[in-house]
Amino acid sequence: MATTPLSLSNLSPAVHLRLNDASARRTGSRRVRASLRAAEVFEPGPTVSTSGVVATHRVTVHDRQRGVTHEFVVPEDRYILHTAESQDITLPFACRHGCCTSCAVRIKSGQIRQPEALGISAELKEKGYALLCVGFACSDVEVETQDEDEVYWLQFGRYFARGPIERDDYALELALADE
Repeated sequence: MATTPLSLSNLSPAVHLRLNDASARRTGSRRVRASLRAAEVFEPGPTVSTSGVVATHRVTVHDRQRGVTHEFVVPEDRYILHTAESQDITLPFACRHGCCTSCAVRIKSGQIRQPEALGISAELKEKGYALLCVGFACSDVEVETQDEDEVYWLQFGRYFARGPIERDDYALELALADE
């Protein structure tokens, strides 16, 4: 039986969490311990059976932009986007780090765990939005892709365009004078 050398790069996120937790307990870092406790409470990891097999879930993606529907199976410990790509399924994406809204979807049914989804607010997550690039399927899931601009507006629109824009001729003169 072949063995893979142990390194931090081939460990699962759950193992990293346990290693960091053990390190925090040893060093007494309260900040690290508190953040680890929060992660364990709010973002449970993948379901692993007693035989060590990770659960899989059927994911259905209705791609509105391309007018197609994709169905594929995703292990609970793999990102949905990465799994789709490994099966030659093309889905919208940009950053791959959960920081933008290119891969945003609206969950029609099921649950997606997305602890690294910084590109959408907690409010949008509660409304059923998720990012496929950093999303883990927790059950069979059906989602629908969203227009990136639409999701961006939902996220940040309240901060911009608060009424009509007034022309500022003085600012325009200053800007033109710099050229």
